[in-house]
Amino acid sequence: MSIIDALEWRYAVKKFDREKLLSEKKINTLKKAFNLTATSYGLQPVKLVVISDKTIQFKLKSSSWNQAQVEEASHLLIFCIEDKINEAYIKSYFERVKHIRNTPDEVLAPFQDFLINDFESKTVEEIKQWAKNQAYLAMGNLLTVCALEGIDACPMEGFVPAEYDETLNLKERNLSSVLVLPVGYRAEDDMFASFKKVRKPLKDSVIDF
Repeated sequence: MSIIDALEWRYAVKKFDREKLLSEKKINTLKKAFNLTATSYGLQPVKLVVISDKTIQFKLKSSSWNQAQVEEASHLLIFCIEDKINEAYIKSYFERVKHIRNTPDEVLAPFQDFLINDFESKTVEEIKQWAKNQAYLAMGNLLTVCALEGIDACPMEGFVPAEYDETLNLKERNLSSVLVLPVGYRAEDDMFASFKKVRKPLKDSVIDF
């Protein structure tokens, strides 16, 4: 499929085929695509939790407004944000840049100092919102990758983050859940698969100058 054909094929799956599981190769593609997602300053304040344990998926269903896709999907992807974006976190990023690119300290120092000062001037809520924005970028990227790979998905905000965090002990990892993406293969009797997309005409959604 072309990318447009793939995006036309994609829809928010309402019912997954429980018996059809994603291969390890497909899951690894999604993991790598997540890791390659663009993020502000390249800081990657997001982590991806990949759930394939059906017992955990069943337990999380009740924390997801009882949406069946959470339990039915081959895998459940949970987008999380780092709770501590501080000086140490920023310095670890620049150490990674130095290691991978062999960039001298004198070149990195000005930008590193700028970011440290910038984040120190932000409130906790401002940093949290900034990090959540990066999670949305990551989900958008994975939705496109899923379409190209023939993987079905259903993006979700409808869940109780505090319950997810408790069930998965995310606070022990300094993480907070913000988005959920069940992935797998659509059920043959999901009638929504055949529905036409409802979108504005292109002339009403794009402005050319």
